[in-house]
Amino acid sequence: RLISKATMVTLNNLTSPFPTFYLIGIPGLEGSHVWISIPFCCLYAIGLSGNSMILFVIFTEQSLHEPMYYFLSMLSATDLGLIISTMSTTLTVLWFDLREISLDGCIVQMFFLHGFTVIETGVLVAMAFDRFVAICDPLRYNTILTNAKILQIGLVIFMRMIVLLVPTLLLLKRLSFCKMNVLSHSYCYHPDVLKLACSNTKPNSFWGLTGLVLTSGIDTPCIIISYILIIHSVLSIASPTEQYKTFSTCVSHIGAVAIFYIPLISLSLVHRFGQSAPKIVPTMMANIYLILPPVLNPVIYSLKTAQLRGALIKLLLAKRIPMLG
Repeated sequence: RLISKATMVTLNNLTSPFPTFYLIGIPGLEGSHVWISIPFCCLYAIGLSGNSMILFVIFTEQSLHEPMYYFLSMLSATDLGLIISTMSTTLTVLWFDLREISLDGCIVQMFFLHGFTVIETGVLVAMAFDRFVAICDPLRYNTILTNAKILQIGLVIFMRMIVLLVPTLLLLKRLSFCKMNVLSHSYCYHPDVLKLACSNTKPNSFWGLTGLVLTSGIDTPCIIISYILIIHSVLSIASPTEQYKTFSTCVSHIGAVAIFYIPLISLSLVHRFGQSAPKIVPTMMANIYLILPPVLNPVIYSLKTAQLRGALIKLLLAKRIPMLG
């Protein structure tokens, strides 16, 4: 059945100017896709509800109208976008075995998938800057991170995504696809689509590399430098108790950075050096990379941020009391 579908996709690409791509589920476990969809649905539900609740609490609770929580709301909104951008195709493949997607459909999905990924790296940098100012220059915190400045930072992050991503995806329209276009995941991923092209992809690769340098190539060093300065400032505090109390305000952000970058780096290493690994390995790691941050970020911030945790408990109790009444 899979071979016949793939053959039809190949014939379509040979005879039509509108190429079709073929998504895959979990290699080797096709017969268990319905059962595999259960944990996926649970994780999606946790991510959607957790991030939605954080957004609702931050915008309704006056005490949380501070720079740190504004950046957290950006992170939660981005995580919601990451979940929604891949959830539809992943569940469609797992539930209904519907695998075909057009090039235009791929481009739309990649715009949101890669767009929210680029935005998330920018937000993580902004959150690192927030922690740097709060610890290293606390007296000027409210004058540096004003509402207008936060809005400007958000606009810069968004505009950077548009400028880098739109040309990258539009360049795909000039490519020819003339073979069995079987992708490696249950969603469209730019390098995955690019390697299936039959025509010259050097402009695409160049612009993609430029975008990588201008995002991760800048964002990662900025986060590292911020924490070097933060650590230097914290170590200058005489009291170990004060050192612990100050550095504990960064734990949530460090956790968010770790669960975003560790799966990303691991997936890149597997794609580059793990050609002999079973196909299920990169597929599962790719799904983990997209699902893990949206699921764990609300948990980490709820557990480690007392003010946010108190607001969430207040919200849950307020909803429970009318129900009991």
